[in-house]
Formats: sequence, structure tokens, C-alpha cells
Amino acid sequence: MALQRTRSLLLLLLLTLLGLGLVQPSYGQDRMYQRFLRQHVDPEGTGGNDTYCNLMMQRRKMTTRQCKRFNTFVHEDIWNIRSICSTTNIQCKNGKMNCHEGVVKVTDCRETGSSRAPNCRYRASASTRHVVIACEGDPQLPVHFDR
Repeated sequence: MALQRTRSLLLLLLLTLLGLGLVQPSYGQDRMYQRFLRQHVDPEGTGGNDTYCNLMMQRRKMTTRQCKRFNTFVHEDIWNIRSICSTTNIQCKNGKMNCHEGVVKVTDCRETGSSRAPNCRYRASASTRHVVIACEGDPQLPVHFDR
């Protein structure tokens, strides 16, 4: 009986803290972070050519149902990318204020327009440029490549 009452009180406390926003579930944030890593991070890659884009877009499952029109791969260590989240907040394209800007090495992959999934074809463009990423959570993690 006492164990049942203790469990009930702990559950009530947890629900109260969740309601107050003091304890935040991280499943959604972690899922978005993992998706960001899959779609945009390739620290080992040098990129820069069409073959790279064709291969990586397929490997990272962005050509399964339809050809993703545009994607950027960042060629930096994840800690360098995560450090962008500690820069000053700026406005994202969607109007939210959780974006951050940094300079990184990238390969932009643009679909040619004449291919069909799953055999998508891309044109590559490699550069070092400003990027904007959205970050969420505590600690702040990159969850969306804005531009």
C-alpha cells in the first residue's frame, strides 16, 4: 500500500514538473538531431563532385520515394557544428528565433531535374560559406539546416 502511494506521488510530481516545463522530454529533440546528422553531416568527406552527391544522397536515404531537390553536407567535426548553436540567435526562415550562423566547409547537392527516384542525379558545388542552422534543447543541438 505504501509503495503504491509513493508511486502515485512520484507520478503526480513528474506530471506537475512536465506541466511547468521544468522537465522536458528529449525524444523528439534527439530524433530531430539524429535526422540532422544523417542528412547533413559528413566530417570525413571532401565532397565537391557529382558522384559524391549521387552516392551520399542515396546512402543517406534521401532518394527512396522521391528525389530531394537540394541538400547540403557539412564537412566539419560534429563539435564544430554544435558550437554554432552557442552563437547569437538570429531569425530562421520560418520566423522563429532559434537559428545560428557559422562558417563551414560544405557540398551543396542540387537535383538535376531530369531524374526519377530512386535513380536521382545531382550537381555538386563545394565551398566554405556561411550557413544557418536551427538549434533546440538543453544542451543546444542542431536540428534543422535552414540555409
